[in-house]
Amino acid sequence: MAEDKKVGLLIVYTGNGKGKTTASLGMCVRAVGYDWRICIIQFIKGSWKYGELEGIKRLLPNVELNVIGEGFVGIIDDNKSFEEHRRAAQNGVNLALEKIKSGQYQLVVLDELNVACDLGLVTEQELHQIVEARKSDQYLVITGRNASDWLIEKADLVTEMKEVKHPYQKGILAQKGIDW
Repeated sequence: MAEDKKVGLLIVYTGNGKGKTTASLGMCVRAVGYDWRICIIQFIKGSWKYGELEGIKRLLPNVELNVIGEGFVGIIDDNKSFEEHRRAAQNGVNLALEKIKSGQYQLVVLDELNVACDLGLVTEQELHQIVEARKSDQYLVITGRNASDWLIEKADLVTEMKEVKHPYQKGILAQKGIDW
């Protein structure tokens, strides 16, 4: 199959349903199959241990994972100040700009960046800086609920995950290997 000229895309996975991070990680697995270099930066997530942390290690050296979040903001076991979360998110913005501008990665995934924006940890201006830093042949994936109207308009591909049915409605809690 002849390869067409590569045109990098801005891809957004949003919505209230499950599968946004999972979809982006599936894209990473596919890209590793073509020996791409990938950088993942996870906003928000941070204090919990979940399966993708170990699974991504199996994709080394192609995939670099940076967990910069201080955990889920204002829920469950969060005892950190908003300012601590904001500083962590600011570190993530700086890291994202550095990694995007480095030219070392064909694919950059900014997991839960939409949530960080929605919570006010990352400003709309910072989001614009990140998106505008992308080179024309670079793929940028941004995940998380509540993507901004600006990002949806700017993106080349937007997929909204819609919850139709969830096992929690039957009292089934999140399960290791499936949910975390």
